[in-house]
Amino acid sequence: MTDVISREKRSELMSRIRGSDTEPEIAVRRGLHRAGFRFRLHQRKLPGSPDLVLAKFGAVIFVHGCFWHRHQGCRLAYRPKSRTGFWTEKFRQNRARDRRLQRELRDRGWRVLVVWECTLRKHADRVKAIERIKGWLRSGASRGEIGV
Repeated sequence: MTDVISREKRSELMSRIRGSDTEPEIAVRRGLHRAGFRFRLHQRKLPGSPDLVLAKFGAVIFVHGCFWHRHQGCRLAYRPKSRTGFWTEKFRQNRARDRRLQRELRDRGWRVLVVWECTLRKHADRVKAIERIKGWLRSGASRGEIGV
């Protein structure tokens, strides 16, 4: 199936997709900051430049978009109907990179948490997600995932 949008328009739309300071990421930052947690953002010295780095807890947090990082079973992780070969390979590479970076961080002694975009869409869900993040930080668990 061919794209119904011109190449120029598609390029413009794709250029608006942000890699950092996304709405879900900002929601997590605000919630943790209000709860008294302090963190650094996008530390380039660490593998994958985690969205939040909480050195006091030896923890990093990634806020993943369900579409790009393929949240299993999530309706937001749909597969585009055009250029299926391209998208299949793109998603495979994204997931492999995520696993590799998380492994590298754990090997360096960091605790890794992944928070999925879909858990932050409604206000009530955001509140629950922040509570779960706070619990994970205090628990000392080595890895975790917060998703629907």
